[in-house]
Amino acid sequence: MRIEHTVPPMTEHSKIFWWLVFLLVMVTGEVVQAQTAFLDRYPDIREESLTKRRFSHHQIQELIQKLPPDVFQVDSLGASIEGKAIYSIRIGKGPQKVLLWSQMHGDEPTATMAIFDILNYLMYETAQGRVPSFLQELSLCFIPMLNPDGADRFRRRNALNVDLNRDALRSQSPEAFILKTMRDTLQPDWGFNLHDQNRYTSAGKTHHTASISFLAPAYNEAKDWDQKREDAMRLIASMNAALQPFVPDQVGRYSDEFEPRAFGDNIQKWGTRTILIETGGRRGDLEKQYLRKMNYLALLTAFEAIKEKRYAAFTLKDYEQIPYNSRRLHELIIRKARLELDKMYTLDLAFRNQEVEWKDTFWTRAGISDIGDLHNYYGYTEFDASGLLIQIGAASEHTYVGDALSEIDPRKLLAEGITYLRIDRIPTLDDRLTMPQMYLLGPGEDPPVHLDLGHNPSLVLRTNLGDIHSVIVNGRLIQF
Repeated sequence: MRIEHTVPPMTEHSKIFWWLVFLLVMVTGEVVQAQTAFLDRYPDIREESLTKRRFSHHQIQELIQKLPPDVFQVDSLGASIEGKAIYSIRIGKGPQKVLLWSQMHGDEPTATMAIFDILNYLMYETAQGRVPSFLQELSLCFIPMLNPDGADRFRRRNALNVDLNRDALRSQSPEAFILKTMRDTLQPDWGFNLHDQNRYTSAGKTHHTASISFLAPAYNEAKDWDQKREDAMRLIASMNAALQPFVPDQVGRYSDEFEPRAFGDNIQKWGTRTILIETGGRRGDLEKQYLRKMNYLALLTAFEAIKEKRYAAFTLKDYEQIPYNSRRLHELIIRKARLELDKMYTLDLAFRNQEVEWKDTFWTRAGISDIGDLHNYYGYTEFDASGLLIQIGAASEHTYVGDALSEIDPRKLLAEGITYLRIDRIPTLDDRLTMPQMYLLGPGEDPPVHLDLGHNPSLVLRTNLGDIHSVIVNGRLIQF
């Protein structure tokens, strides 16, 4: 007997479902193709003069002055408190206007590097006769360094010590006034608010770093959604999909708590679809050179998505599935070490680093960030100290004079449990940079007695037999 299978007629609901599936497959293929093109070009267009996070307004000014006037329109929008010029760079003649501003906080430079990579990409493509198609639909306006005074000091605030991102309403600072005026004049359809965030931010309550975090900011206390905020959410979902192959599980979602003084919240309120991008940390990328590439990719992908309206294929659920930022990361976690006081305690010990400015560079000073049961927290470096006894290191019996520091073999002393070096004067930062493996004690100083939060003790880990297993100096684990 032959059995005939009949296909039931397609309902209106199923037609819509399969149309959305088809659309998503098509969008995914187009996105992958665009990503490949952007990344293939990257080695040729990366701005090689910007290889560190610390760069000056002068360096940026030099790059801007080299931009070809037949490709870009460069305007001076005004000056900072200290008289440094703030520039806009425009390209494209499309009806959809896009405003991007970076380094509102002077110590948040990753997107600034990415902007110059994008400008180089646009120059490269134009020179090859391949003008990017999104420029037919979009008019792009970049403000690459809004806070040059802060950038030159590598600090968050401007020369008045005002946080520009809390000056959107009053716009008392000239830099804030420039941004507000540009927004009001341009009336952009889309705005990209480009920042950096703490490297100890995690994507959800996980061990994954929040390498990139997004937000469609709220425009009121109720965190309501209108169509423009929904568009921003969908665009973020499309950017997240583009980044996942390169930073898997390392994309987070910034808190949408309404801040009535902030630019992102207010620019959303004033009618611009606003996307906050916060660049966090990544293992092995302290200078954020890989993450600048991810900013480059995310922004170019966004331009394509806006032009083609690809973001419409994504849902609010896609946006909401991006995990919220959490603070689950430390630089170093020592797990299950034994500490002997009135009795034997088993504890975890965590360190975080703080960057300290020094001349034209910086050094890192570690501090104890947490003590106790840290099983649900994570470190860039983790060490299982089960069975090991943790102690504060010993100080050298000998006091070293003058240039004798250069004659010391620090590893030999550390192997003996000596982590503090006595010298005949108050140590300078130059001394500390000359001898980074040892903690230097000036006249009258002694090693600490207790493990205190925020302090930076040099520690020894010993076996049950009393042998030195490893030491911790300035938050770095050195094993023997």
